[in-house]
Amino acid sequence: MAIAASFHPPRRVLMGPGPSDVHPRVLEAMARPTIGHLDPEFVRMMDELKAMLQAAFRTENRLTLPVSAPGSAGMECCFANLVEPGDKVIVCRNGVFGERMRENVVRCGGEAVVVDDPWGEPVDPQKLADALKAHPDAKVVAFVHAETSTGARSDAETLVRLAREHGCLTIVDTVTALGGIPVEVDAWGADAVYAGTQKCLSCAPGLAPVTFSERAAERVRARRSPVQSWFLDLNLVMGYWGEGARRTYHHTAPVNALYGLHEALRILLEEGLEKAWARHRRHHEALRAGLEAMGLELAVRPEARLPQLNAVRVPEGVDEAAVRRALLERFGLEIGAGLGDLAGKVWRIGLMGASCTERHVLLCLSALEAVLADMGVRLPRGEAVEAARAAWAA
Repeated sequence: MAIAASFHPPRRVLMGPGPSDVHPRVLEAMARPTIGHLDPEFVRMMDELKAMLQAAFRTENRLTLPVSAPGSAGMECCFANLVEPGDKVIVCRNGVFGERMRENVVRCGGEAVVVDDPWGEPVDPQKLADALKAHPDAKVVAFVHAETSTGARSDAETLVRLAREHGCLTIVDTVTALGGIPVEVDAWGADAVYAGTQKCLSCAPGLAPVTFSERAAERVRARRSPVQSWFLDLNLVMGYWGEGARRTYHHTAPVNALYGLHEALRILLEEGLEKAWARHRRHHEALRAGLEAMGLELAVRPEARLPQLNAVRVPEGVDEAAVRRALLERFGLEIGAGLGDLAGKVWRIGLMGASCTERHVLLCLSALEAVLADMGVRLPRGEAVEAARAAWAA
């Protein structure tokens, strides 16, 4: 076969549901020399990375580490370690990723009790409370804090509190939340929380930060049956991600990817968590103002909206895929399509990490306005950018 030419990806502006633009410092860190995954200097870096992850999650959990695989593996790690055959798990489902939680329960041999809410709405705490009363033998409650498929934010603190009142452990998806809105693992009392690197952390895809409370760690140690996944068995993984200089070989860690996460966490903590959360909120409000000035509507009610993931209703008669294609071809700008129940009905515009800047907001508004106008959509010209500027100035 012919030898393929070197791959040189086009330059894109990433404003979809993930990945976000990777910070230049992260790219530089990932290009540093590879060393062994048991090298003393690498082990020292691992300890720093773990401490920064604890700070990002707002936790002192000793069992905090990045799984060597994407966010979906972080999800599977939590379920595979905490759910045994026959266990009853209450799954709150209000989008695609709540459904994936249900699938994980089934694959672990558990019994899933599903609490449904409409797509675009947060999880209803009263529905969870009713399910907990109806199923006093439930062992785990699982929910998505920031539902990437809809842009809806659920009240994690209340949902965790309800679960704890009924003696249940909690599994919480913060893949889109971490770094963009408050994630308070210890203050909430959450037990197993997972995230991804490619969203508000502005790192390359491929790692899944997870953290487990001591209650959850004890459940893992006390399992009646082996964890169904050898690779994700925390009893084994912690031999490598444990404390101290001695580490037990488990797998060859993705060395350069971990360099990148180390740098991404440095960037987040240099800015400060509260300032990062405020930045995402500020630019969201400017984007919202511009979209509304264009005559577009957000799909989620204001009090439940995620600032970092904006679901925008597609106007009647507009070919949503054609708009996304034009944005990519003419402006190098990527936004996302709707999933599941919202497929063809919304665009998903991300403001995550390094993609959450004034420049990104202005490019998105001006490009979207130009594409829609060229497709014959009647809308006021120039008002979107002015509305965004007014929001920043307010």
